[in-house]
Amino acid sequence: MSDEDLNLMRRVAEGDERAIADLYDRFGALVFKASRQVLTSRAEAEDAVQEVFIRLWRTADRFDPGRAKLVTWVMLICRRHLIDRLRRRSVRPDQGVGEGPALDQAPSRAERPRPEVDEREQIRSRIAELPSLQRTVIERAYLQGYTLREISDQLQMPLGTVKSALSRGLGRLRDRLADPSEER
Repeated sequence: MSDEDLNLMRRVAEGDERAIADLYDRFGALVFKASRQVLTSRAEAEDAVQEVFIRLWRTADRFDPGRAKLVTWVMLICRRHLIDRLRRRSVRPDQGVGEGPALDQAPSRAERPRPEVDEREQIRSRIAELPSLQRTVIERAYLQGYTLREISDQLQMPLGTVKSALSRGLGRLRDRLADPSEER
């Protein structure tokens, strides 16, 4: 498998459009899901996916299958990009010229609400409330970058069970995040 991954990344580094498309087909959904968990809007997550794949293309020659699986490397680059993006946002909040309160009326940096932090904390707390299997599958799939087959092997459970746990867990998260007043 690592020879296949190494060959793919060599082709990506050479600018092979088919290889870039293959890389996106394999990891685009995973990168989007990770981006969507961290970022506040779908459009922002879509932009992040594009930027992550540009980084992957530019750094493809650095991939070393001896150090990490390709999925791990992709998710590491994704994670770094998302952290950079959040840092830039905190230093340079998105506020257009002429929008918002006048400078003398603007709240101090300490007083400004940080909705993305609140939202992430809310998601983390809702994940922690899930039944153990659902929580484990979601954490491994979205936060650690494992495929469902890898999670199935790790947990020594049928793939269908892992898929069902993921589906039920995401459904519960979606419901609880849509209605925060829902009883736990």
